[in-house]
This record gives sequence, C-alpha cells and structure tokens, in this order.
Amino acid sequence: MTDIDRAKHAVRQHVWDLLEREGAAPPGVHGHIPDFVGKEEAADRLAELDIWNEARVIKCNPDRAQFPVRVRALQEGKLLYMAVPRLATPKPFYLLDPARLAAPIETAVTSTGAPQIAPTVGPDEMRPVDLIVCGSVAVSRQSGVRVGKGAGYSDLEIALLTEAGLVTTETAIATTIHQTQLLEEELPDADHDFNVDFAITPNVVVACRPDRKRPPGIIGSNLRQDQLDSIPILRASSRQDTRLTR
Repeated sequence: MTDIDRAKHAVRQHVWDLLEREGAAPPGVHGHIPDFVGKEEAADRLAELDIWNEARVIKCNPDRAQFPVRVRALQEGKLLYMAVPRLATPKPFYLLDPARLAAPIETAVTSTGAPQIAPTVGPDEMRPVDLIVCGSVAVSRQSGVRVGKGAGYSDLEIALLTEAGLVTTETAIATTIHQTQLLEEELPDADHDFNVDFAITPNVVVACRPDRKRPPGIIGSNLRQDQLDSIPILRASSRQDTRLTR
C-alpha cells in the first residue's frame, strides 16, 4: 500500500465513522459509497443546475446514494448509461433509454433490475456523454478532489469513455453527497484520479475549482493485475496491445 493509499484509507474511515455516528447514513456504510440521508434533496438541487437541464445523455454510477438522480434522469427523458458493477461484462455499461423501458423506472435503475431489462453496450456503441454523476466518500470543497470507496472503478469508467472520445474536458462531473462528506482540507489524489466540478449536498451546491487536468485515459502502468484479470474490456485491450507490439 502506497502513502497515498494509506492517506485515502484514513479519510474514508473518518467519513464513514462520522456518517454513522451522526445518523447521516444507515448502519453498515463502511466499504461503500454512502447511502446518505437527504439524497433526494441533493438530486433536486442538481436538477436545478444548467449542466443538468442542458444534458441529454448522462452517465451515473449504480449506487443507492444516486438512485434518485437516475430515476429523475429517465423521468425527464434523458438517455442514461449506468456502469455494470465491477465492469464485469465485455460491454461494461447498461443502456437505459426511457423510450424503450420494459419495466418501471424505479426498477430499471437498480443494479438488480437493469440486468433484467437493459442491454449492455461498449464505448464503441455509446453516444457522447453530457454529464457524469458519480458517487463519493469524500470531496474537497476547494479543488474537487474526490475519494471513492477504494475499488477504482469510477476512475476506470471515466478513463474508458475518455479514451473513446465520449468524455472531454467539456463534460461536467458532479457528485451528490451529504454535507458531512464535504471537507475543507485538501485530500490525497493520484495521477489516475479525477476531480469533480460540482459537489451537491441537500443544502448547497459547491462549484469546485480543479487545479489539475483530468487523466487523458487509461494509465496502463497504474492498472493492477487483478483488474486486468477480472475486467473483460481491459483484458481484451491488453491482449490487443500485446499483439500490436509483437
């Protein structure tokens, strides 16, 4: 474990402990993107922003904390991409088209409902993304540095879409969080991490000012062997790169 990993772990433990102690998240939040109290109000605040109203295509994580964001996106007729948990399928995103849903929206946007009714797609089949909404454990108010739950999937999802040209510097990234998760201090980050442009709580909208550029895509040297072994799209890409260099 690197110094950055240890520092991130300490931040996560602090925030998870604080959320449980204050009753701002249900018990058992450790190890997860927090399912926080007030997530509906945070989604409402997000929906008041121009970045939301102008977006026709949204990519959102499948966690419970962002459930109302996904529901609202489909209710408003937006096309929604939701990552397959752990990017575990060759085509690692669910396509949720409100014009073609064969199940109630509230079912379709869950990690158990989407596999039953939504097709999976790869980056080569997807439309450019107007807005990314991600889950977070902690966010720095000033710079938008984000600490996730530690698995690295959100970073990989955005990196894949960036490499495919579907996410650019013009694509806004927002996160909905509890006020407790919004920290004043700067947080540790690595070169493969992305910052958020907006941190939205049930009470406030914070426009962050990222102080560095986003990663240009997948940083191969940072990939762990377990990621290459378990994520089909990375495994296929790695094999392709090996063939090309022979």
